[in-house]
Amino acid sequence: MKDIMKKIREFEKVPVEVRVEPGCDDLPLPRYQTSGSAGLDLSAAVHGPVILKPGRHDLIPTGIRLAIPPGYEGQIRPRSGLALERGIGVLNAPGTIDSDYRGPVGVILFNFGTENFIIHRGDRIAQLVLCRVAHIQFLPVRNLPDSSRQSGGFGSTGLNHRRAGG
Repeated sequence: MKDIMKKIREFEKVPVEVRVEPGCDDLPLPRYQTSGSAGLDLSAAVHGPVILKPGRHDLIPTGIRLAIPPGYEGQIRPRSGLALERGIGVLNAPGTIDSDYRGPVGVILFNFGTENFIIHRGDRIAQLVLCRVAHIQFLPVRNLPDSSRQSGGFGSTGLNHRRAGG
């Protein structure tokens, strides 16, 4: 059982080259906060406080560039604590960093809350998750195979589970 648990806890290590932007050496590289974290925290590379007003969005730099290997993408996701406590999210969540993109990594933060949110240099603003991707090869056909759902979509499976007897 110990061997199984050890294997479950192990993560595949994928090398990703990172370039720190000039003037951002004071910021930490993205890092996992716990051994079981799926996402690395991204820091704000702002030069002074940025005020994000309710209902507004802004592109927040992270001070890094990445060389993500082919067959992977970087996903930018919101931090759950910021979402719950302050109403701060990533506008295009998840944002995608393609493997052939070499520009600066930025996060489009949105203030869904009711109060101003101030972003300071070094604040952890989002998470970066590395995910495998596959390219689609379309196979044109006259008919698709049947399924139990068929063309039912948008709400076709219902809203709630039914209670016994009701």
